[in-house]
Amino acid sequence: MIGSFDATVSVLYVIAILAIGLWTGLRHRSASKKTNVANEYFLAGKSLRWPMIGLALFATNISCVHLVSLAQSGFDTGLLNGTFEWMASFTLILLALFFVPFYIKSDVSTLPDFLEKRYNRASRDWLAFISILSAIIIHISFSLLAGGIVLQTLFGVNMYTSVIIIAIITTIYTIVGGLKAVVVTESIQTVVLLSGAVIMSVVAYNKMGGWDNMVHVLDQKNELSKLSMMRPHGDSSGLPWYAVLLGYPVLGIWYWCADQTIVQRVLGAKDENHARVGPLFCGFIKILPVFIFVMPGLFAYALYQTGHLDLSGLKTVVAGKEVVNSKGIYTLMILQLIPKGLAGVLVAALLSGLMSQISGALNSISTIASYDIYKRYKPGATDEKLVTAGKIAAGLSFVLSLMLLPLLNSYESIFNGLNDIIAHIAPPITCVFLLGIFWGKASARSAQLTLYIGSAAGVLVFAYSKLLPQSVIGQVPFMMMAFYLFVFCVLLQIAVTLVSPAKHTSESSDLYWKSPLESLKSTGWSGFGNYKFLSVLLISVMVVLFWVFR
Repeated sequence: MIGSFDATVSVLYVIAILAIGLWTGLRHRSASKKTNVANEYFLAGKSLRWPMIGLALFATNISCVHLVSLAQSGFDTGLLNGTFEWMASFTLILLALFFVPFYIKSDVSTLPDFLEKRYNRASRDWLAFISILSAIIIHISFSLLAGGIVLQTLFGVNMYTSVIIIAIITTIYTIVGGLKAVVVTESIQTVVLLSGAVIMSVVAYNKMGGWDNMVHVLDQKNELSKLSMMRPHGDSSGLPWYAVLLGYPVLGIWYWCADQTIVQRVLGAKDENHARVGPLFCGFIKILPVFIFVMPGLFAYALYQTGHLDLSGLKTVVAGKEVVNSKGIYTLMILQLIPKGLAGVLVAALLSGLMSQISGALNSISTIASYDIYKRYKPGATDEKLVTAGKIAAGLSFVLSLMLLPLLNSYESIFNGLNDIIAHIAPPITCVFLLGIFWGKASARSAQLTLYIGSAAGVLVFAYSKLLPQSVIGQVPFMMMAFYLFVFCVLLQIAVTLVSPAKHTSESSDLYWKSPLESLKSTGWSGFGNYKFLSVLLISVMVVLFWVFR
């Protein structure tokens, strides 16, 4: 366990974030106009600028799950899962170039709201349900699981007790302060999180004696493949290069372009330029996780092989064979590698990731529950009642997420478990959003049936693969399964559209691109802040990085 000084630093950090969150949210609400209370609470009065949007996007994405699971994946498979971080930059470019203009133009508060304007009410209802469910499972429950593992190891406190305390504190300032409190605290937490991750990377690098020493150890153990991010066909990881290229866009477009928890920061932008540059700024920040989240796990593997890291506390015997429970590798590194005094900063970074993820998810859940569910049945509801309904929904979601922890803990790898679930949720949503903005003929009926049937197919395939893991379907890697389900959904939506053609309203006819180049007509800011220049620069940087680490 960590020392008393480091524990004190961690506790003071949590108290400080609670105070800042409450002060920011209450101050913003008292200073804002009373005529649009709901808009101020859920979307920060649409006042967010690009730096805050970019930092908040990153903080909402990078949670305690990533710190723990990416270090685990670095230990187990090397740099491979870093592709998920770098591929995100390309989907953030798609968000900035093609999705943002419609979200801002349609003046929506939620993505289900956008789907109704483009398609119909039924599509909105279904996406609202799926968005709340996915936020509970993916953004909250997995974060609580990773946080519980960390806090139990570091503080010796029962996993459920520790996460309940942290989550309650986060829920308080999220429910009281709204999106403004969430975004301001996330910006602070991003800086703390990155600082802690950099400290861990530097310490592990120095302990190993540099990059060359690590490569030498990998060469001796015939594990140089751990340095490769593009694996060949038949790789034991189940993630060859083509699976990543085909499957990731399905997951990434849903996550970054069509998931309320993420996109809500963009919906709160001051204007279209801020809404476009914010995601691109986040795209540049997404370069860092490979070096500060994944590589420490790889260094941990090399340190273990050379006797500089004791993993006896993580070893268990399964079927007569000794195995390493690598879920706890990051916390073990904190205990064994980080000097006293700095460990408190690392714990604060972990808590930052946990709290920012929970706060972002709870805020998006409350927004959807208020605008897409409560307001439908109570169209005359006042802003105060909408906010109250959102707060109740956030509280109930928090309780449900705690109940799911034992089930999700059965996954051997947190990162793979997270993406396995996303792979079966994302395909129909990615499909209806992509066809919705790029194909004007996509009809409301086709979107509705694609969401229903595609989601049902995802659930059935997921259940079948888990019940019969040795079957043909059970052997398909989750990234390829995401691609196959996506192709099925695209064919389904096209077929239904041909049978039931679109009947556009005056509003929906303005919510798809007549030509992809139409999205670039907006001039944007001049100079280096221009979204076109930033997009080209980000693409160029990512291509070079992938080539170097291929």
